[in-house]
Amino acid sequence: MFKVSRRDALCSLAGLAFASSTLRASNDNLRIGVTDWNLKLGADPKAVPLASQLGFDGVQISFGRKLVGGKMPVDNPEIIAQYLRLSQEHHIPIDGTCVDRLHDNGLKSDPLASKWVLDSIRLTKALNVRVLLVPFFGRWALKTEAEMEHTGDVLRELAPEAEKAGVILGLENTISAEDNVRIMDRARSKNVLVYYDVGNSTVAGFDVVKEILWLGKDRICQFHLKDNPHYLGEGTIQFAPIIRAIHDIGFSGFANLETDAHPQMLEADMRRNLAYIRKIMRRA
Repeated sequence: MFKVSRRDALCSLAGLAFASSTLRASNDNLRIGVTDWNLKLGADPKAVPLASQLGFDGVQISFGRKLVGGKMPVDNPEIIAQYLRLSQEHHIPIDGTCVDRLHDNGLKSDPLASKWVLDSIRLTKALNVRVLLVPFFGRWALKTEAEMEHTGDVLRELAPEAEKAGVILGLENTISAEDNVRIMDRARSKNVLVYYDVGNSTVAGFDVVKEILWLGKDRICQFHLKDNPHYLGEGTIQFAPIIRAIHDIGFSGFANLETDAHPQMLEADMRRNLAYIRKIMRRA
């Protein structure tokens, strides 16, 4: 019979304990939140308790597109106070914000866009949140080098306010990692980073794992995880290598599910996708 000394046994137990604690710490670096618009509660404080009820680690909120008195719907001290209260009561952080008004006034060319970004920086700070998503989609998608250069110039003008507020401007779009970095370099600010959406990048034909590894943790502020219209793990996107890549770069922060859900099965679908991604995280 193979005999193990008490000293060797204690060393083995210590090693297992260290490995276990290291795994927990590694998994804890990535937290899974959800977008309020996929909960069908865009710019609605009720998204906070629902996200908590469903078991998410955080919730990303949008500021709303339909103006109220010339302002975005969330631009109201009482609503901000409600978000803060619900976040505390339900023990769930607001992990990010989104200036979705840019779907109507795009930053690449509309002069009104800068106002919405500046207002959103102020609101993001008031919510004690660090990451503000800046979207470029639809007719406001970035398509030419001139549009990207102009966007970089506008971001350079906006960046000082973001830096002062401690807010990261996260660029979410359909262009390559390299083009995003060119915009970041032109903006000349450590507070302009990539908001990496694995679904958008896959549809655009980019190698998601390669881009994540190339960008590294210092150029990515947050992630969106999705493979719409499919449940996670049932479409074309392989999430295991993506989660491994996120761990490999040492990323610490939030990945928000931006997954579609059937209208009558929203809560069940969200729980299903959350359970799947957490299973992949444990394996990673």
